[in-house]
Amino acid sequence: MTINNVNGEAPNEALVEAISRYRLQIARIKEEVGRVFIGKGDVVESLLVALFSGGHVLLEGVPGVAKTTLVRAFAETISGSFRRIQFTPDLLPSDISGVYIPNLQSGEFVLRKGPVFANVVIGDEINRAPAKTQAGLLEAMQERQVTIEGTTHSLPSPFLVLATQNPIEQEGVYELPEAQLDRFLLKIVIGYPAAEEEFRVLQTHHVSRNDLQPILTSQDVDVIQKLAESVFVSDELIRYIVALARFTREHPQILLGASPRAALSLLKAVKARALIFDRAFVLPDDVKKLATGVFSHRMKLTPEAEFSSISPSDIISQALNRIPYSGT
Repeated sequence: MTINNVNGEAPNEALVEAISRYRLQIARIKEEVGRVFIGKGDVVESLLVALFSGGHVLLEGVPGVAKTTLVRAFAETISGSFRRIQFTPDLLPSDISGVYIPNLQSGEFVLRKGPVFANVVIGDEINRAPAKTQAGLLEAMQERQVTIEGTTHSLPSPFLVLATQNPIEQEGVYELPEAQLDRFLLKIVIGYPAAEEEFRVLQTHHVSRNDLQPILTSQDVDVIQKLAESVFVSDELIRYIVALARFTREHPQILLGASPRAALSLLKAVKARALIFDRAFVLPDDVKKLATGVFSHRMKLTPEAEFSSISPSDIISQALNRIPYSGT
């Protein structure tokens, strides 16, 4: 049976077949992480979206809601290398990228690579470090490379940063600069669990969680990322994404709206989401599902809006309610 996309066109059969080959592995990742992280399933889906679209994720929540547990479990389902960085006020940029040290035997300087040289980098409590150290991640996140003492070094592929941060109201934290926030494809806010979810956390806290199985190799991820790039997006959906972004820029309560780069990030994200749901084409629901996660952290409110307790998510909800999708 041939399934048509949102415009009634038949999708590329070879692409459909290639995407279907990874259906079971994607489902297994959700199951494996679900054994450790008891919460909403769409959080894991968002992590997969970032991985398959080549983006990075910022997770925000108060201490104790299992942010680090979530990202560590997710990292372990990929059979590449992963490193964890605990951000502190005294952390230096060289602690992230690495330094050259003298080799006493050869008399030469050799590179001691920092934790950024990994497929998955977990940055724990990233906003506890000052801006200079936070900026040390910028080149790595955007260019997939780092420069150490004038020499550029490529980072492994795939490369994914999963960073956690505490709310800015928490004591002893620094607000992330807009330039760094823009490097994160998605921001995920993790709140307190529902009563039944918290009951399950307490009920199963003693269960061993050291046997998570790697499911995807680094080569698998590279292939899936290329497949995601080939997912079909209609011109109508692209215009819909542009209209949502422009709504945020023109809103009177917004100082800084979603940029063209933010719109491009949403385009990449919705392609990856379609692939996760075993589709070779994007639907309007993909855009609606991811718009808040992609746009909200890139927007800056006016002081009056902040005083009125309006959030960027409220503005995006207005956009989704007021801007109709004109496709057929």
